[in-house]
Amino acid sequence: MGHLGVEHYLFLSAILFIIGLMGVLVRRNLLIIFMCVELMMTAVNISLVAFGTATDTLNGQAFVVFTVAVAAAEAAVGLGIILALSRRGKTVDVDDMHSLRD
Repeated sequence: MGHLGVEHYLFLSAILFIIGLMGVLVRRNLLIIFMCVELMMTAVNISLVAFGTATDTLNGQAFVVFTVAVAAAEAAVGLGIILALSRRGKTVDVDDMHSLRD
């Protein structure tokens, strides 16, 4: 078994980011879009750890700790907003949400 290089982790990160980006651009369900944004943030975390490992510093891991904390807060607020919108409008389809003022 060979050692996995930084290129392998960056390739995995790129693939996950592209899958998340395509999900955000193509899908219309607000929950799916939210999960794809989380997938994109995970891809960025993988690349941060890969770069931190390549430079033999803990800078990448330190950034990941902060981005995971921000992602947790974003998940709590985002799911609360999605829940409120789905209760109010009875849908989570982006095309059906025309106005937030009413």
